[in-house]
Amino acid sequence: MSNGELLNSTLYLFVVATILVTLSKRLGLGSILGLLIAGVIVGPYSPGPILTKEVEAVRHITEFGVVLLLFVIGLEMQPKKLWSMRKEVFGLGSGQILISGFFIFLYSIYYSNSWQVALLVGLTFALSSTAFVMQILQEKGELYTPKGKSSFSILLMQDLAVVPLLALVPILAEKGNLTDGHPVWQQVLIAIGLILLVLAFGKYIVPKMLDYLARHQNKDAFFFSVILSVVFAAWAMEHAGLSMALGAFIMGMILSSSQYHYQIQANIEPYKGLLMTLFFVAVGMSVDLEAMMNDPLILVQHLVVIMSIKIVALFLLMLYMGYKRSTAISVSFLLAQSGEFGFVLFGAAKALGVISDQMFVAAVTIISFSMLLTPLVVRLSEKIAEKFDNTPIEIKSAYVPEEQWKGVIIAGYGRVGRLVATMLHHANVPFVAFDADIHRVELGQKEGRAVYFGELSDLDFLSQIGLDRASLVIVTVDNHHTSSKIVSHIRNRFPALRILSRTKNMKTRDALLKHGASWAMPESSEGSLRLGAETLLSLGRTREEVIELLTFFRKDDYETIRRLHDGIESDD
Repeated sequence: MSNGELLNSTLYLFVVATILVTLSKRLGLGSILGLLIAGVIVGPYSPGPILTKEVEAVRHITEFGVVLLLFVIGLEMQPKKLWSMRKEVFGLGSGQILISGFFIFLYSIYYSNSWQVALLVGLTFALSSTAFVMQILQEKGELYTPKGKSSFSILLMQDLAVVPLLALVPILAEKGNLTDGHPVWQQVLIAIGLILLVLAFGKYIVPKMLDYLARHQNKDAFFFSVILSVVFAAWAMEHAGLSMALGAFIMGMILSSSQYHYQIQANIEPYKGLLMTLFFVAVGMSVDLEAMMNDPLILVQHLVVIMSIKIVALFLLMLYMGYKRSTAISVSFLLAQSGEFGFVLFGAAKALGVISDQMFVAAVTIISFSMLLTPLVVRLSEKIAEKFDNTPIEIKSAYVPEEQWKGVIIAGYGRVGRLVATMLHHANVPFVAFDADIHRVELGQKEGRAVYFGELSDLDFLSQIGLDRASLVIVTVDNHHTSSKIVSHIRNRFPALRILSRTKNMKTRDALLKHGASWAMPESSEGSLRLGAETLLSLGRTREEVIELLTFFRKDDYETIRRLHDGIESDD
């Protein structure tokens, strides 16, 4: 493909995607449905212009977006938090796979040439799409709600279940080995060895690399080291016969306690977003409209029956385990679609002759259409869940998820930032501080405070640190240009958020106020007033006289001091 053709194809894709995502969001259906339909339009099965016929190759490339998605989720899931979810992961997750898989198996027997194939079909369709579900939860800000945690627990168990399912495919083909030709016992040892290698690499090598690069302010190498850790984990798990996404999740979880947690997430987020966007387009390109038209009724029947089984099975299971009815409805509808691992499992089954080409096409079509329907199904579930949600309004509005922390964000942990943090600490006000100087970060952490490494002038980084949940922001960075950039970025993203800042002089103070600071004060001004006040008190003036004089200098937003400074201070 020439450069001109590539540019034309790229332009065509983004024009179609932009229009459809805009319409989809406008209708309240989220961006995913727009991306899927865009994929259908530019795909090889549409009557109009197409991007490429190599849909499977495109999907393989964009699946790295799912890997990055699981890595980011792992960053937010510390081991102790995962352990606290063991009941949901192993109880709810295992129950969903087995119960849904069993009833889909019973349905599939009537359309399969053997019970073994029906078993594979049932367990594979029981899996849901990690990419779709997590993206929807992130878009809606529901990742840490009961709905989000339950969904994630089930998806994590499904990722683990891919391992035995991949092992099942060659056994059904009477090969007796896993897909790479090793006996089962050897593959188990290889898997254990590679998992230990990933754990050692993430725990001992990656932190030292990041620490060295942060100290030397090598941002580019820092980014590539993060990507290296993700790719290595994905590579190791792939060679172990496990899920690449699972490997990335493990690596993310290992790095979740790192002081570079937020900076890593900010580095990864833009690339994850782009690849996830292309992944949804690639899934849309997999929708075979012609195959659907060949026998539409039977495919619609399969789609409706399979999704209904998953919804009913999970709904009843969650009620049995004590979940609220509204949560059970939301989660069961959210996980009703089939997942991207179905492409892998059915592809392996087709390659080994376990299923026919016709069954493979039907299975891929069902998976793709179930994903296409997901935004609509989720919208329907929200309306149903509202009717069954009997939580009192006052309790509902007071509920704050664990991660939805309310507090103060301090930009900079230098001399001023550390003093402000100390005052907040003594006043029992929750706060989190960020600084690009690793020595300051280490100092704050030695003091037992929530201080993290991060470049706050980076717009992508600012979008990751929970500014939407902050009560206010204090900017204590001593570089005027950096603090102006931080204030401007925050004000553009969060117009109502209160921003307080220190500055050097009145001129830079005015500039910060123009950039969007709610309040800014030169250190020299208050320091000079305090010095003058102590001088007058030492000379015998009464405290009332001194307070009256201070009030005079502070009135009209320090107008008197500003006039005194005019023509003297230079721009920093």
